Amino acid sequence: MSRLAAVALALAAGGSLAAPAGAWAQGAADSALTSAPPPDSLAPYVPSGARAAGHSIHWYEPLAVVGGLGFLSTLDQPVANHVHSHRSVGGQNVADAWSRFGTPLVYGPVTVGVLAGGLLARNHDVTQSGLRLAFSLALAGVANQGLKAVLGRERPDANGSAFDFDPLHLDAAFPSGHTTMAFAMATSLADDVHPTWAKVGLYGMATGVAVSRVYQEKHWVSDVIGGAVLGIASAKFASGRWKIFGLRAPSFLIKGGAPAVGWQFTFHE
Repeated sequence: MSRLAAVALALAAGGSLAAPAGAWAQGAADSALTSAPPPDSLAPYVPSGARAAGHSIHWYEPLAVVGGLGFLSTLDQPVANHVHSHRSVGGQNVADAWSRFGTPLVYGPVTVGVLAGGLLARNHDVTQSGLRLAFSLALAGVANQGLKAVLGRERPDANGSAFDFDPLHLDAAFPSGHTTMAFAMATSLADDVHPTWAKVGLYGMATGVAVSRVYQEKHWVSDVIGGAVLGIASAKFASGRWKIFGLRAPSFLIKGGAPAVGWQFTFHE
């Protein structure tokens, strides 16, 4: 059995949460697509009507995610024990390098680069992509830190169990901050590019961050799955593809135009 086999199996199981989370909205959004750029185009695109269509999150969907995370938490301690017993210097070096994709050293320059590129080229679609990316990352970061503070889950390297909690401190395990930010960036960019290989590469990069954080013993498996769901949700919300209990992102992110403070909130009977 390879050193990361248990991690791979656990994350594959977790894909039943993170992957369907993106699929909930993708069907509705994709049904509105009326045109797309050539397959070899990397330019961000905003197909007609795509931003107007969106999936409205229902009350049972967050509950399903919570239930799934609870089930996955049964794997946390066995996977952590396996990783601890099979770590190597080479594996640690790879994990340390890969985890940087979930830090400001990467998503900061990427965001600035997309925004600057759009402004300098006077390309409205690219500029809008940069704005959505910045908003996605900001929302994901705030939500991540809020959950960490409330739950206060201890990290695997603290020599505690997977169910040790110490609320009201920020250096907590759930959800994984690196994974949250990596998936927020990957989802935001993947939604604005067309080639399948680019989307696969972006999500592969984010998944590598999740695996690296488990290998570094900084997070439990359920921490990184929760972070992935949070990052995806933040980006889908920022793009207008998801509405959360009727709440939509600021209209300038979805439709363009001058930035303005405003929210659309609708009630459904």
